Amino acid sequence: MKRLVNHFVFSAVLIGLVSGCGQSASTPEQSTSNEPTASESATTTKVLLTSEPAGAEEVIAARQSAEDDAEVVVVGRIGGSENPWVDGRAAFSIVDNSLKACSDIEGDGCEKPWDYCCETDKLPTATALVKVVNQDGTLINEDARKLLNLKELQTVVVKGKAKRDDAGNLTVFANGIFVRK
Repeated sequence: MKRLVNHFVFSAVLIGLVSGCGQSASTPEQSTSNEPTASESATTTKVLLTSEPAGAEEVIAARQSAEDDAEVVVVGRIGGSENPWVDGRAAFSIVDNSLKACSDIEGDGCEKPWDYCCETDKLPTATALVKVVNQDGTLINEDARKLLNLKELQTVVVKGKAKRDDAGNLTVFANGIFVRK
């Protein structure tokens, strides 16, 4: 059952891949308060890393080598669809750094360069789903953008446990995230 839920969530994220540039996507309204709640502060402190974990693999390499339930460190850019976030949850997709976002292509005026619409054919084997979990391994029920102050196209290094599905998709149950500057 857990594997089915993981596959469903990852599939939902990947559905956005076929939509391409220029279409609108709804995003949740952001809170106007910049003050974190006590639970957000505690979670953020435990999850956000102050130094980059060693041994990070790019997404494509991790998809090929990571074994189910193994500890992994994966690096990638937040994106892969018009809306790479799982709304209301600390979950998002990352893309291998070898792929070019539309903003990396001179003269491309795509409004949502994080959807990688110029690399759509490569995305299925170059993305991973990141689920930020608490100490119990449970998905955190707060939006990753708000909880961890994340944005599309940021490069993140995620540390956690790999989960594979039958289609070869990779989900990282992250207990640590480092944001590259």
